[in-house]
Amino acid sequence: MLGASENWARAALLANMRQDLMAPVTALLGYAEMLFEEALKSGTESLINDFDRIYSSARLLADLSWLLLDPDRGADVLGGDDPEAAQAAIRHDLRTPLSAVKGYCEMLIEDAVFLGIEGMVPDLERMLDEASRLLDQLETLIDFSRDAEHSSALNSDVLVAPLEQILRSSSLQVGRKALPGRILVVDDNESNRDLLARRLRKEGQRADIAESGQRALEMTGLHAYDLILLDLMMPGISGYEVLMKLKEQPATAGIPVIMISAFSEMESVVRCLEAGAEDFLPKPINPTLLSARIDSSLERKQARDRERKYLQQIEEEKRKSETLLLNILPAGVVRRMHAGEHRIADRFDDVSILFADLVGFTAISAKVSAQELVDDLNRLFFELDSITTRLQVEKIKTIGDAYMVAAGLPAPRPDHAAACIELSQQMLAAVARFSTAAGRDFSMRIGVHSGPVVAGVIGAHKFAYDVWGDTVNVASRMESHGIPGRIHVSAETASRLGDRFPIERRGVINIKGKGEMETFLIAEGPAGKVGR
Repeated sequence: MLGASENWARAALLANMRQDLMAPVTALLGYAEMLFEEALKSGTESLINDFDRIYSSARLLADLSWLLLDPDRGADVLGGDDPEAAQAAIRHDLRTPLSAVKGYCEMLIEDAVFLGIEGMVPDLERMLDEASRLLDQLETLIDFSRDAEHSSALNSDVLVAPLEQILRSSSLQVGRKALPGRILVVDDNESNRDLLARRLRKEGQRADIAESGQRALEMTGLHAYDLILLDLMMPGISGYEVLMKLKEQPATAGIPVIMISAFSEMESVVRCLEAGAEDFLPKPINPTLLSARIDSSLERKQARDRERKYLQQIEEEKRKSETLLLNILPAGVVRRMHAGEHRIADRFDDVSILFADLVGFTAISAKVSAQELVDDLNRLFFELDSITTRLQVEKIKTIGDAYMVAAGLPAPRPDHAAACIELSQQMLAAVARFSTAAGRDFSMRIGVHSGPVVAGVIGAHKFAYDVWGDTVNVASRMESHGIPGRIHVSAETASRLGDRFPIERRGVINIKGKGEMETFLIAEGPAGKVGR
């Protein structure tokens, strides 16, 4: 009886023979198939018959090559009593269709002009060369003794031993990579379902069963599966139809499906793979192969799940970052930064700047705790932020208990002055409500000025959108020279209001850094309505 190492060596030898043989055989079959298709186009019956014989012989040669060197059958042949007789029989069986291919090719090449197939001659000559070369090599290709003779190409020290060591050590070291999963077994045969499910459970998998395609579709709607083993040929809804329906639904499209069938015709395999099947296993199922395919499919599924989870986390972090960025910068500026702009600076010829300051805040801050002070300021500024958002004006920043707003940037608007006045009126109302509710003696002083400014993003780490220019300075002076509970505006702002808001002339006052200026107060009364 052969030992384990010797069996491994002989199996490797047989696999190498098959590889050497199938390469030219596959080439012959490919040429034969193309030539037969060309012959069909001609419509000549005799020509079609000749090329059909070539194709049939090539097909037979391929089937015999695969069968004769089958690993299970070959192991018996190699370990039999008379391996020389066995290899002689294999050579004979292969030589018969191979000689037929060669003979028909020679005949057709000779009669090519008469038959009108000169265009096919190059492919026929390639087939003839391949067939002749393969006939000459059969003696050396099908040689069960060459391992024993220590052939340099197949010496077990060179080929078999390293391969055995690599594969076996890898199997021992790597082991299963995938975690156990929930698998649905779909088969109309009760014995097949039971056997597969029991085998899976024995390997630590969680296995459910479905006796039909319809039941499988129902179960995938109820449970989340990591893998489906799906029989191809079932009454009612076939496995192929189930596969198509699964891949059509977003909820089940990502579940890997391994098709299982005794009908392993190549076209069916290809159609299932094209429809989205992960793999295809023929019946009867080899347990070792099934285990490997399941482990591989589960590993890929779990890797995809991890990737999807990471992507969701990345998207969530991006959303948080985007929200944070929009709390710091105007939406239009954020879009420009995403588009690749690194230096954002713009000149605006006509905008309005508002400064507001809480009166009495410093005195109150000395009487309450730090926590109370911050809480009060936070609640009030939260409401002011809501008002600026609703009126679509841009909050620039807070400076202590001061609040700065711009209207007409970064998106220009013609009613920027009126927008600032309506905002001012609503801010005064909000401060009054807050002061009453909190029991604080708060009031607010507001100043507004209109004119040209420069705006842009400054900073690298703690960046901010800011506004500069004389218009900003004057607006600040309007606030500091204002009256608590009133809206103090410059002549430039007043001239842009028209008759939307009643104004009161305050007279000429001396503005620090500007000298004498005529200023105005917005008359107390209901707020005007501002349109965009």
